[in-house]
Amino acid sequence: MECIADVGATLGEGPVWDSREAALYWVDIPAKRLFRWSHADGHRAIALPRDVCSLLPRARGGFIGGGHDGFLAISADFAVELIGNPEPDLPGNRFNDGKLDRQGRLWAGTMDNAEGKDSGSLYRLDPDLSWQRIDSGYRVTNGPAFSRDGRTLYHTDSARQTVHAFDLAADGSATGRRVHLQFGAGDGYPDGMTVDAEDCLWIAFWDGWRVARFAPTGECIAQLPVPVQRPTSCTFGGRDLDCLFITSASRDLSAQERADQPCAGGLFMARPGVSGIADVPFQG
Repeated sequence: MECIADVGATLGEGPVWDSREAALYWVDIPAKRLFRWSHADGHRAIALPRDVCSLLPRARGGFIGGGHDGFLAISADFAVELIGNPEPDLPGNRFNDGKLDRQGRLWAGTMDNAEGKDSGSLYRLDPDLSWQRIDSGYRVTNGPAFSRDGRTLYHTDSARQTVHAFDLAADGSATGRRVHLQFGAGDGYPDGMTVDAEDCLWIAFWDGWRVARFAPTGECIAQLPVPVQRPTSCTFGGRDLDCLFITSASRDLSAQERADQPCAGGLFMARPGVSGIADVPFQG
């Protein structure tokens, strides 16, 4: 485990490996900052003109993502354009995490920015830039992630320490919601996640000091300690997709906790001995 970018993010989130550039991107949501890291160039910070909570590569160039006020199109030079807001009646909500499924559709969840109401929903953005509300009633949405064959969707309510699973059809319909993993006191809060090439689910645990690996059956088969209290998400990248990148947060840590965790808010990298799955860029 190595801190490869000590950026001190307040809320580092949404790591995504961009194979076009052989680079990792992630965001610091409240600071309106985007970070880029590569083996060749190291890391740099990019100021954003508006809040961006997630971004994913787009087949036509640039990125697609979600922000405080809706779905966003982000150009290659990081200009940000609003596509549309599915929740104009919920001004206290914002998007949180987002991921691409195996067919290049964007899945992203909303949440109450104050984390007090169960007003969050899960949405699917299709290539024609239309959206569908898939599920509702979340406090803090996170994930999502997709099984290797694309037939299972995982989605988390971090506040309830619950990871749900859905059956995902080729047309994008998600049915059969069920509790896949349930955590409790002392476990930390399941946050961002990804699936590896062996179909196992990796989850970062806020207040859990770790990333854990779960078999498709739900059994915890490995735990990877992280030297910060609040790892937020993880994804695979690198030339062979064998590097696990882990984002983290420094938000709400006391002065003593910050002193004990000097790399809180940084980007970490490990080589866990398994590789990830190449993303399909957003097809719209």
